[in-house]
Amino acid sequence: MSRRGLTTMELMVSIVILLVMSAVVAETLRNTIVVSNLLNDRDATVRSARVALAKIRRDLTLSYLTPNRTQPERYLTVFVGLDEEPDRLFFASLNHQRLYLNSREADQTEVTVWTERESDGPGYVLYHREAPRIDEEPAEDGVVFPLAHNVRSFRLRYLDQQSGEWRDEWDSRSPETPYRLPRAVEIGLVLIAPDPDDSSREATVDVPFLSTVMLEYATRMPGPGGLLSSGAAPGAGGRPGGGRRALPVGRP
Repeated sequence: MSRRGLTTMELMVSIVILLVMSAVVAETLRNTIVVSNLLNDRDATVRSARVALAKIRRDLTLSYLTPNRTQPERYLTVFVGLDEEPDRLFFASLNHQRLYLNSREADQTEVTVWTERESDGPGYVLYHREAPRIDEEPAEDGVVFPLAHNVRSFRLRYLDQQSGEWRDEWDSRSPETPYRLPRAVEIGLVLIAPDPDDSSREATVDVPFLSTVMLEYATRMPGPGGLLSSGAAPGAGGRPGGGRRALPVGRP
């Protein structure tokens, strides 16, 4: 039985093979980590958009204009969408949830959605403001929190049930749309995300999201034969529109 050890040449070849295998494993791990980070960033972008759109959709679905326009000591509710770059929207909604016991709050709320420039990054920050009380300043006060970061574009369109056309802006205080809600709102949101094909993480891509929400308390669009083209026909649940809940009466 030979007890000869490795020669210098054999030892060098073994070390070279070990170094090559280590380099291959390290590069594979690096690429895996880079791809994983890119996918995580993309998933975070999608989650951020879904959360932002879900919040805006819930608020818009229950937006309303109070019928108590002539009663004294009442603040008029508004629905105003401004065609800016990006767009801005403020309105009254019934989507408020009380967080504290015995707080003097109801389901009514004032909501504002707007954008501001990122302080240390590209694009804009999409903000949401919610005030638990209706007052004479429909776009002021309340709790502000960010809905999404790295926003490239935020565009809104409003469906006019009288003309059947989409408008770029809406103002319930104007003579064109006097004290009425749009039938639907189209929300276009574009977020900035890292380019998955760029391992340096310097390049970016725009990820678009599009959603349309129907407003529950808006006037329905007329359909053939005088029926309603949206929602259930009159009589469903004993009320037009399939039994939607009534607007608050006696409150702002």
